[in-house]
Amino acid sequence: MSEICTMCGLPKDLCVCETIAKESQKILIKTVKKKFGKIYTIIEGIDAKEIDLKELVKQLKNSLACGGTVKEGKIELQGDHSPRAGSGPDAKKVLIKAGFAPNSIESKR
Repeated sequence: MSEICTMCGLPKDLCVCETIAKESQKILIKTVKKKFGKIYTIIEGIDAKEIDLKELVKQLKNSLACGGTVKEGKIELQGDHSPRAGSGPDAKKVLIKAGFAPNSIESKR
């Protein structure tokens, strides 16, 4: 018998808690210049209690071909991955593909 989710009461393989959590997030994508003039893309506003940030950052790093980490509940990606950065994939497209609502993601320079 499979485990039961404590939030929704469904079996773990049918659990919809993370899907619902992804739709209710208010996400902000911004770029900052750090040490030695390096540009980082910061993604904040994702609730770490409802969504596995380590798995999400792994997916972002693979899709965007960059390094990154989770610090203080924020995702830091090396390089400029804002929607206006270039013609390749950007962080917003990857987040939408991961199941986040497009209207809940805001970009700021």
